[in-house]
Amino acid sequence: MKIRLIIFISFIVAKVHAQQDSTKATLTVAAMYNSNINYYGQVTSEKYPYVLFNATLRFSNGLYFSGGGYKLLNYGSAISETDLGIGYEYDFNEKFTTGIAYTHSFFPTNSPLLQASNSNNINTSAAYQWPWFKTDMSIDFAFGRQRDLFLSLGNSKEIELGTIFNDNNLISITPAIEITAGTTRFYETYIVEKSKRQNSNGNGKSGSAPGIVNGNTTETIESSTNQFKLLAYNFKLPVNYSTGNFLAEASYQFSILGNSKQEEVKHQQSFFGLAVYYQF
Repeated sequence: MKIRLIIFISFIVAKVHAQQDSTKATLTVAAMYNSNINYYGQVTSEKYPYVLFNATLRFSNGLYFSGGGYKLLNYGSAISETDLGIGYEYDFNEKFTTGIAYTHSFFPTNSPLLQASNSNNINTSAAYQWPWFKTDMSIDFAFGRQRDLFLSLGNSKEIELGTIFNDNNLISITPAIEITAGTTRFYETYIVEKSKRQNSNGNGKSGSAPGIVNGNTTETIESSTNQFKLLAYNFKLPVNYSTGNFLAEASYQFSILGNSKQEEVKHQQSFFGLAVYYQF
């Protein structure tokens, strides 16, 4: 989820039912399940399936507020992360849309998530609808204990498969290809925190996390994480069912990692997701 989950949901919310009266404020609630969490295409050696809940309040002038949280299903008993966000979208015309958003995340102590060192995110985005497909580009500046910059570029095509039951029940797919590049300074903090967790559990080892020598990161890791490089190729296939104010989605994502730093992490990753949205 660029799982950027709140930002991602805010743009999904915008398309849930564009045919509704755009002069009214809307509230959209969402629930989501995914088989593993990822951070700009990067994953950990441990799989972390999760559930997420979100609410987004959107005004007719393009301003929106969003909040939510998610729970890793196989790690601890507390909420794994909560988020608060604010954003603004502007439609130049029917084809060209831009947006800017800020999100702040709250992580518990000893979080196992890659993004735990970057609790703030500023996102700028632009989307253009060509005759045959849609192009999306986003730039993210993530900062906190570390600072990282990410660039994502994707092309997608919404294909309506038809209706069932009646004309208000629509099934569609939106195949997409996305490339993500960026820095990975967040990884320095992750491997240090991972070593601390393992040592506190009595293992006395840092596992296969590279760059750990007696609890210190090496210059090799520091140099590598400062480089702006390809992080992932993502191929997505969501299947959507919409009726009235309700939308349900089943999705599959296949990713080829371009910057996997852990030996146990496979360069090919698959993600399965389910999501439901309702707009008031």
